Amino acid sequence: MGLTNLFKTAWGGIIANQMRAALTSLGIIIGVASVIATLALGNGTRAAVEARFRFLGSDQVQITTNFKLEQGESVPVGQIVSYDDGLVLASTLELVDRVEMTVYSTGRVRNGRVALSNVTIRGTVATYLDSIAANGELQPADWEEEGKPGSEAFLAYGRFYTPAEVLSWEEVCVLGYQTAEDLFEGVDPLGETILVNRKTCEVIGVLSEMVQADSSKHDHSGLNDGIYLPVSTTVEGLFDEQPAVTIVAHVTDESRMDDAVAGISSLLRERHGIEETAEGYFEDDFYLTTKEALLGAQQEAARTFSVLLTALAAVSLVVGGIGIMNVMLVSVTERTREIGVRRAVGAKRVDVVFQFLIEAILLSSISGVLGIALGILLIPALASFHDGIALLDPLSIPLSFGVAMFTGVIFGLYPAIQASQLDPIEALRHV
Repeated sequence: MGLTNLFKTAWGGIIANQMRAALTSLGIIIGVASVIATLALGNGTRAAVEARFRFLGSDQVQITTNFKLEQGESVPVGQIVSYDDGLVLASTLELVDRVEMTVYSTGRVRNGRVALSNVTIRGTVATYLDSIAANGELQPADWEEEGKPGSEAFLAYGRFYTPAEVLSWEEVCVLGYQTAEDLFEGVDPLGETILVNRKTCEVIGVLSEMVQADSSKHDHSGLNDGIYLPVSTTVEGLFDEQPAVTIVAHVTDESRMDDAVAGISSLLRERHGIEETAEGYFEDDFYLTTKEALLGAQQEAARTFSVLLTALAAVSLVVGGIGIMNVMLVSVTERTREIGVRRAVGAKRVDVVFQFLIEAILLSSISGVLGIALGILLIPALASFHDGIALLDPLSIPLSFGVAMFTGVIFGLYPAIQASQLDPIEALRHV
């Protein structure tokens, strides 16, 4: 029996029972679409993780205070990570090249009769604009050149404070673009003195209007608001009690990151009076975070999520395969006399096997194509529920189609063999 005739016979069997074939295909269609959508979500999650932690370079260790919830309030577990800790880290550890420190607060800013409430106050080091430029996520609103802007492009006019001004607690500040507009209403603010939480401060610069470098991100809230002061001035002059700061330590040798982390931990434990417990571990009151650790943890979570979704997709494929097997077994029963006639006129057992196997493969391959189309169409809808993040994996198309074909072969083989083993005489007697 020729291959062409086998295909025609198999196709005729599917057409003869269109509704049954359509319902049988649903499991395969859903399974294939789920595989494509799952891999797209996994790729999107991994890309989001990498983008989220792009701020932390591979040579950096972020150091933050460990807080706990106590009577509804967040309080430090032990001592806070302080401005003095940052100064000691920079001057003591050989593997630490330099440190960046930031502290955030909100307060009231006044210029004459104009007063702004709940203004974000950022205490930073002198290299803050360098960090923004290196991060690459923001750019000046009027930036039209190719490549990332340098730190100087983020200043509309004036200047940023210097390392010497940070170390000497100078009462100087730089205004965000919108804050300068609201506070001075178009008047040049350079050299003017304002009150920040009743503390005098000289305006030495104004930042440019900033937008997201990625035009697909439309959230500009907070980018142009706020006021920037030396971290030392902020710590010593704007708080009743010394606040916790966030420290980013730059390591001189990335290959010795583990040694740097161990050195930082040892120094902070010594400064905070943390001793080894009887069980042989330290109850640290600080967190040390590296980019590698962050990405590793997040990627592992993303992989686990993908595995779970893939398992669900596999269940759909198995259910679809069982449906194909069931339909093929019913088809064998319904067409017993037809099988007897074919065997009587000379068809071999292998011809009967291929007839029913090809029918199962056709059914699963058509389902696979429809599932691929459905999966691709689902990606934009899934992205809208996943922060706009879902990236089609080109390999998922041949993979899912191959799985659909494999399912057809595996679950169609048994009914095909059953059909080929029917006794021709008994099959002809079947009514």
